[in-house]
Amino acid sequence: MKTRIDRAQPHVLGLFRIVVGLLFACHGAGSLFGWFGGEELSAGSWPDWYAGVIELVAGTLVLVGLGTRTAAFLGSGAMAFAYFDVHQHRALLPIENGGEASVFFCWALLLLVFHGPGTAALDQVLRSHVPAAWRRPAKAPAEDRTVLPV
Repeated sequence: MKTRIDRAQPHVLGLFRIVVGLLFACHGAGSLFGWFGGEELSAGSWPDWYAGVIELVAGTLVLVGLGTRTAAFLGSGAMAFAYFDVHQHRALLPIENGGEASVFFCWALLLLVFHGPGTAALDQVLRSHVPAAWRRPAKAPAEDRTVLPV
């Protein structure tokens, strides 16, 4: 029997995805456009400007639930790179080197890679409107190939 908490899991995961995606997109927008108190970067500056583009695009895709696993994987990798490239050389722990946001985003996005988008994702809406003839057929169960002794 499923408990209320178990039944709520996909909905809470969907809310988690929306919040993480929104924060990640805002982080990128702050870097690219100077919004939300961020410092605007010059276009093409390595690696900060490119990280801002990844954050804005991946964050927006995660927010709406379109290609969530791929976008989250890309964003998680970008945050791992940011931590080790920008923060790690200052000190060992994230609390000491200012890398808490990078670590949190990296692990939160990695969680979405493995658990998927939850509910209220644009992928689910688009998938439900695809004609049945265009969908991939479900895999047939594997035959039992037990080898009997001769």
